[in-house]
Amino acid sequence: MPLSISALFYYPVKSLSGIAVTRAAVGKRGLRQDRAWMVVDEDGRFVTQREEKTMSLVTLNEAKNGAFRLSAPSMPDLVIDEGTCQHPASVVVWRSTCEALLAGGDVAAWLSDYLKRPVDLAYLPKTSVRAVNPAFARAGDEVSFADGYPILVATEASLEHLNSRLPSPVPMNRFRPNVVLSGASAWEEDTWRALEFPALRVRVAKPCARCPIITIDQATAEKGVEPMRELLTFRRDGNDVLFGQNAIPDGEGTLAVGDIVIPRISTSPPI
Repeated sequence: MPLSISALFYYPVKSLSGIAVTRAAVGKRGLRQDRAWMVVDEDGRFVTQREEKTMSLVTLNEAKNGAFRLSAPSMPDLVIDEGTCQHPASVVVWRSTCEALLAGGDVAAWLSDYLKRPVDLAYLPKTSVRAVNPAFARAGDEVSFADGYPILVATEASLEHLNSRLPSPVPMNRFRPNVVLSGASAWEEDTWRALEFPALRVRVAKPCARCPIITIDQATAEKGVEPMRELLTFRRDGNDVLFGQNAIPDGEGTLAVGDIVIPRISTSPPI
């Protein structure tokens, strides 16, 4: 079976639910509108499921003209678009401080009401550049509000192997990938240095170190110990637990479910 794309996802608001698509435009920051927004606290620091696990229950659906409809338990729907955030402010995601735009008003009130703490919604405009870690990137590489890299790639085979070791299987959404590939062998992705799609080439920068979000059931917001506990037994690298590969696009292009992928394997550095 050839290596191919079996699923594509993007996450307009960091740490909220993702949207499955069959085709996606890709730019320097990854899939179009992926992590273009994020929730921030009163100090402008990013808020994720690490602190607020019920963020997993906020679902997003594409609305008209590039807008998104947010739905959450016991809340009215909320619609956001690129014009929702208008107020300049500095925000922090990990070690990055970015110039962003805040929503305020009804949007901040909706999010604050749902999370029961003062928060707001931040948008990263095209004029604000957040660089990828230079240790694994080239000059000019950018990332949105994603943790560190524009694209996260995962394989069905590695999840199947992990699930074979668990008392109960977990779905792929625990790992929040952008690109899911079928046709690989388990953990084959550890050897990849680049992936060539029909209309795009991406560099495989480094394995993805996982955080406790993978222990949160995305459908119920219940937190457990798996799959982190099992991954610690065979996918540990120092203090990191690895699943998936971080990738960086070379230029712009498109990805589509069913695209055949040619992996490039090398012992030389990926950049």
